This record gives sequence, C-alpha cells and structure tokens, in this order.
Amino acid sequence: MFSPLSVLLVITLYIGLLFGLAQWGEHRTRRGRPINSATIYALSLCVYFTTWTFYGSVGFATQSGLLYLGVYVGSLLSLFFWQYTIRRMIAVKETFHITSIADLISTRYRRSQRIAALVTLIALFGLLPYISLQLEAVIRSLRLITHEGAGHIHWSSSGMVITLLMAVFTIIFGVRRLDPTERHQGMILALVAECVIKLIAYLIIGLFISYQFFDGPLDIYQKIQEHNLQHLVSLGGEDSGIQWLTLIVLSFAGVQLLPRQFHVGVVENVSPSHLGRALWVFPLYTVLIVMFVVPVAAAGSILGLPEQSADFFMLLVPQALDEPYLALLSFLGGFAAASGMVIITTMTLATMVSNHLLLPFCEKFQQLAWMRTWLLQVRWVLVAIILFGSLLLARLLTDTYMLVAVGMISFVAALQFAPATFIGLFWNRGNSMGAMLGLMAGFGLWTWTLIVPAWVEEGWLPLSLLEHGPLGIQWLAPQALFGSDLPKIPHAVFWSLSVNLLAYFLGSWFYNPHKQERTLTTEFLYTSRALRTQEKARPTGLNAYIELAPKLVEAEQLLRRYLGDEKAQHNVNRIADDLQVYDKSHISVVELMEFHRMLEQILAGAIGAASAHTAIEENIRYTDRERSDLTAIYSHIVNELQGSYRFHPDKANEPQSRGFEMLDDLQDQLEHLQLKIDQQGNELEQLEAKLERQYQEIFDYRVEAQRLRHENETLRQQLLAESQGDNSALTRGPG
Repeated sequence: MFSPLSVLLVITLYIGLLFGLAQWGEHRTRRGRPINSATIYALSLCVYFTTWTFYGSVGFATQSGLLYLGVYVGSLLSLFFWQYTIRRMIAVKETFHITSIADLISTRYRRSQRIAALVTLIALFGLLPYISLQLEAVIRSLRLITHEGAGHIHWSSSGMVITLLMAVFTIIFGVRRLDPTERHQGMILALVAECVIKLIAYLIIGLFISYQFFDGPLDIYQKIQEHNLQHLVSLGGEDSGIQWLTLIVLSFAGVQLLPRQFHVGVVENVSPSHLGRALWVFPLYTVLIVMFVVPVAAAGSILGLPEQSADFFMLLVPQALDEPYLALLSFLGGFAAASGMVIITTMTLATMVSNHLLLPFCEKFQQLAWMRTWLLQVRWVLVAIILFGSLLLARLLTDTYMLVAVGMISFVAALQFAPATFIGLFWNRGNSMGAMLGLMAGFGLWTWTLIVPAWVEEGWLPLSLLEHGPLGIQWLAPQALFGSDLPKIPHAVFWSLSVNLLAYFLGSWFYNPHKQERTLTTEFLYTSRALRTQEKARPTGLNAYIELAPKLVEAEQLLRRYLGDEKAQHNVNRIADDLQVYDKSHISVVELMEFHRMLEQILAGAIGAASAHTAIEENIRYTDRERSDLTAIYSHIVNELQGSYRFHPDKANEPQSRGFEMLDDLQDQLEHLQLKIDQQGNELEQLEAKLERQYQEIFDYRVEAQRLRHENETLRQQLLAESQGDNSALTRGPG
C-alpha cells in the first residue's frame, strides 16, 4: 500500500508543518502579540486523549463493551470541581512560580526537596512505560500501514527517526529556556493543532464507517443484533460495578494530576477566566472523540478482523474496505495523539528530574557543581534519554503483560498524588510528614500490587510469590492483600489509595510541624483561596481591590474628632497625595496599610502615640479579606526572613541579621504572651469561682451570726424578765 519511506516522508512533512506553526507562535510572542485565547487553552487540555483513546478504546470496547466510557465519565465529573481545584492551583502557580506537579506538592509542604524528589520518582516510574506505549502504537501502526505486520517492534530506523523528530521538537519548543513557567506559545499552538487533527481524523473515519459500511445508527444496532455482538453495548459483564468505579476514580484524578495535564491546565494558563471556556469545550471534545467507538468495533468484528488486533481497528477497517488514504489519515490521527502526549510529558519529566533529582545532587557534591551552569543543556540531554529510553523499553516489553496494562498502571501511579494535592488545597492540618508517609505508602503499594505481578508474569520473579505470598505469608500476596478478592486494577487502586489516605491523615494528625511550615501553609492556603475570575492571579498585596473612597471617609471622620473639619480633610488629602493614590478608585492592601500608618503618625502628633494607636484600633475596620491579606503578608515576610537567617548563618552578626533574629524572637514572644494570656484567663476564672464561694461562705456566716444574735437577744430578754419577777416577789414577802 505505502512504502515505509513514503510514510516517513509524510511524517516529516507533518512535523515540519508543526514546526512552522510553532515558530509563528513564538515569533508573535517575541513581538509582544501572543495568542492568549481561551479556546486555545481549552483545546490544549485535550492532550488528555492519547493513542489509548484513539486506538485503544475500540480494543477495550471489543472486550468489555461500554466499560471504556468509565475513563471519560470520571474526567467529565471532575469538571464540576475545577472551580475549586484547578483554579486554586492556578492562583498558587502565579504566586509561587510553580513549574510542575512536584513543585506544587513540595511547595504546599514546607518546600520539601524530599517530597519533590519522591513525586518526581513516582511520575518517572509511572509514565516512562506510558511513553513507551505511545511509541509502540506509532511504530506498530506504521508497520501495519506499510504491510510489514505489527507483530513485533524492531529497533528499526523508522522508530529511531520518529523518536528523534519528537526529541528535536521537544527541545526546540519545550526546553529552549531555563524558566519553564514562561508560556510556550509555539508548543501549545502545535499541540492544539494535533488535538484538532486527531479529532478530524477520528470523525472522518467514524462517519465513513457509520454511513458507508453501515447505513446509519439504526443499521448499526441491527447489525450488532444480527452478528451476535451484543457484548459491544453491554456494561462490562462480571465485576462491572467495581470496574466502572475504578475507572471513574482514576480518570477523575488523572485529568487533573497527570504531569502533562497539570502543565497545560495550570502552568500554561494565562487567565483563570479561561477555565469557563474549557468547561464546555472539553466535554464537547470528549463526546466527539468517543462517539464512534462501538461502530468501529462492530465493523472490525463483522469484517472478521482478528480480535487480538482490535486496538488497531481504526486503521485496519479502512484497509479492509480498500480505502488506503483513510488508513493513512487514521495513522496521522494516531500519530498526532501520540506525539502530543509524548512531547508534553517528556518536557515536564525533564524539568522535574533536573530540578528535584539532579540539582540537589549538584548542590550536595561539589564535584558536580559545574552542572548548575549547564542546567538547560542537561535538560536537553534528559529529553533525549527519556525518549530513547522509552523506545528501548518498548522494545524490551513488546507483547508483554506490562505494556498491555501500562495505561492503567500509569493512571494508578498518578492517583497517588491525589491525597497530598486535593486535601492539601483545603485542610490546614495536612503537613509534610503526612504527605511524605502517604506518598511513600501509596508508591509502595502501587509497586507491590501492579509492578511485582507484572515481573512475575514476565518470569523475572517466581510464581510462588503470587500464589503463596512473600515467605509463604498468604495475606501479603500482591494480588490478594489481606484475603481480598478483587480484579487486578481495582485491587491496586483500593489498597494503594486507602493506605495512602490513612498514612496521610495519621502523619498529619500526630506530627506537629515547625513554625516555618505553619506560616508557609497559611500563606499557601490563603493564596489558593484568592480566586480571581476576570484577571490574572497576582501575588498577595498587589491586587487593587479595595475601594479608596470609603477609606478616605473613614479616616476623615476619625481625624475630625481631634483636629476639626478643615485640618482633617487637608491631612487626609495630603496622605493620599503622598501615596500617589488620590486619582485611584481602588488600592491594594499594601497601600492601605501604609495609608493607616501615615494616618496614625498625624494623629500621634496631636494626641500622643499611645492614644493615636488606640484610636486607630478602635475606629479603623478591616474586612475579612483585608485582614487575611495582612496576615498572609506578615507570615510571608517572617517566613522569608527566617529562611534568609537560616541559610546564611555567616550573616548572624550583621545588623540586619540581628533584626531578623529580633523579629523571630518577637513572634516567639507574641505566641508565648498569647499562651500566657490564655493561662491567666483560666486562672482568673478559677479565682472568680473561688471568690464566689468565699462570698457565699461569708453570706452564710453573716446569716448564722444574725440568727445567733437574735437567739442571744431573745434569751437575754427572757432572763431579764425572770430576774424582774424574782425581785418583785422578794419585796412583797416580808411586808
């Protein structure tokens, strides 16, 4: 049909066009005219749909019916939470200069380099096989379209050329600069073009099969009944309930936390308002990219194509119908689906490995210090190592258990980021110990329940490990932990996620983080809640959202009490003019803070510093947001000053370092005083209770004393009466 050389020329021409589009995007950016389109952003999120969707969904449907939809139901359900998850991540990215999912998680947990390294390792081990899967799909489809057969992948020149082209494209448009937070306008445009191409190819082939091979939806249904293919529209057969739930959970987390999704959804985001467009473009794209899966699967089965090749029915059905150019279009669609995922994932992995694995080694070992000045070139080398290593892995694992199940294995690996990320965005008690324990436990269970069984299937480990468990401990068998009887993927998801969550909560509950981590957590959580809908998220304190007019009125009313109307108005106007905010309608919280400081200084000249401070406290009111802003700014300053003092001990004797130490001591004193105030409050309550008891005792004593005085008086009166009676009797007797 086609010679390998002609197909490679088509691929080269295709990538050349992508190069041209990317170069045009970069040129516009350099000239200050970037394409900041919400539609471009929304379409870039569709890199989520890889060859696993383009080819694999048909094979999945051939075996399990409509179960393949679970992968997309979960991703669509996640849209309802993007306002609370993705939007918060974007706000944090803008403030902390986040570059990857590893950077986000480590920043949340005291900027821990160990946590960042662990996240990087999980991503690396989880996604390298997934890149291999994409390369395998491209090379096999190439061999199919050139009639060489897809039974085995060889270390051929075609695979090398394709991988080399992807590496060059990734380096030129993805790793050309050292700062990965700078938007890659050209690469995103090329990525969007690939998303459009794979959708167009899929729709053309799907429509051709539905209306040329079949005669519309009704005929498709009738042919399925006639050829006894009802399993194609079943819900999945045995254990379908747990399988559906597992796929929904995996895709819910994967569409947000897979490194490529995090990069296009968070790092490349220009404005949080673009999420609104994505909330309807992404679902529409999802529906279109999966709507012809059953017709293609039915057509392949009716044509008698081998079931073991069902993953490539999108390409084989046009070939069987003698439509070579449709087959070539299908190949280009699959290539676009694979290359988009490979380029973005490779770029993000190279960044994570260089930042969180190699750079710490360079800092620790002076012999490697020279690599710090060549960090950009190191990333280029890492891109090549990742891609060609994945190609070698695809060759080693051809037709193996691991490569067949690798899509789900990678999703389960990304699922381990969910507790530390999602809970950490909302729960202030989550800390670095909980995150580290959770990630380690989840990664360990992922390895034990999925990777170890794969090694056993390959013959690399003894079969007795699956049947009897390690050292004969049956309840630790990798596929039947604690005697559970679940399918392979649900079993791994249940145990890895459960133990991850348990370790996260226990570690966070029993570990008391240091003050630096607490202040960073306060700043992080406030930043994540500073949600903007119409503007780009900015660092705390720089957004001018406070109306100036009410603040001027409030200040003038305060000064009138002490300075009179004329002087009050004059001083308020002078403060606004000195701060250069007089012509503004809104000011930032930093400007508000300086405004109130100058107001207090003017008032102090009239009534004294102490009285002025008291007047400000009693009469100036802050909103909840203003108060939170001020708290976050203070926490950030203290945290940064503590960090400067901690990492530069040689400056301890410098005046500014003593100032940092004094500020640190001041915060310690404030916390100590607060604790002392609480203790004194408890003591005061106890004293008041004791005093109340004493008052009661005194009252009872007085009542008793009054009673005794009354009884004594009565007794005295009786005695006097009796004494007078005796005297009168004596006077009458002798006479």
